[in-house]
Amino acid sequence: MTPTTLDITNEDGILLIRLDRPDHLNAFTMTMAAELIQTFRDVNDDDAVRAVIVTGAGRAFCAGMDLNSEAGNAFGLDDTRRPTLADMSDLDDPRLDRIRDGGGRLTLAIHACRKPVIAAINGAAVGIGATMTLPMDARLISTRGRIGFVFGRLGIVPEAASSWFLPRIVGLPTALDLVYRADVLDAPAALDAGLVQSVHDPEDLLDAARSLADAWTKGRSPMAVALARQMLYRNSAREHPVEAHRIDSLAMFYTSIGDGAEGVSAFLEKRPPEFTSKASQMPDFYREWIGE
Repeated sequence: MTPTTLDITNEDGILLIRLDRPDHLNAFTMTMAAELIQTFRDVNDDDAVRAVIVTGAGRAFCAGMDLNSEAGNAFGLDDTRRPTLADMSDLDDPRLDRIRDGGGRLTLAIHACRKPVIAAINGAAVGIGATMTLPMDARLISTRGRIGFVFGRLGIVPEAASSWFLPRIVGLPTALDLVYRADVLDAPAALDAGLVQSVHDPEDLLDAARSLADAWTKGRSPMAVALARQMLYRNSAREHPVEAHRIDSLAMFYTSIGDGAEGVSAFLEKRPPEFTSKASQMPDFYREWIGE
């Protein structure tokens, strides 16, 4: 796949994805959705990538859905259908292609990613431009950045599985306030709300994101990082810690006989570890656990 809406580069193991429709403020289209989804799926089996940074080309991060890009329904949905809850039981059914929310397909792909993902919000991030960042592990914002969950202004609801992600990041009362108000927050307000981790001058934003990616992944076991990411996201949503215990036990077992053995030897011998695992080669239980 050669992307038409993204600019993708790999520098020292950090995959930089630029949303690349600067003349349209990087507004989201179904083509962009498909290209991002495929990119995040490909990353899982690309052992040359240890972390991902997503940012925007030009002066915006993503100005939301391009409301002029689709014929008929502005969100690319089939107006002639009247789907029921029962229809949504099998999300792989191709008949749901124009029923399912494209933003949700993307955030599920990011959620399933085996590599840490960082948003470097360089400008306006509204609508899907805001919700696509929620399954990412950190959101860094430029002083020129803006974030808005503006769905209420359009008479629609939050999408991209953000009703699951947003309350987990900022808490339910703040999530409700952000959605009800539908305001566009500047960088300090986004920091106060807990949406972003830090605010940076525009020229420092990507360097800060790269430094964070290095801190998370350099000298780390790729398999252990991949497992830890999925364990924290998935196990924290379980009803009882015993469900986490089952997965923790398997993950601890397989890492302990792999990179863990090298990590212990390196610690005892007071030398840097030489990890050899690959995130593309996960333990046998992994795919069953995550439903692949």
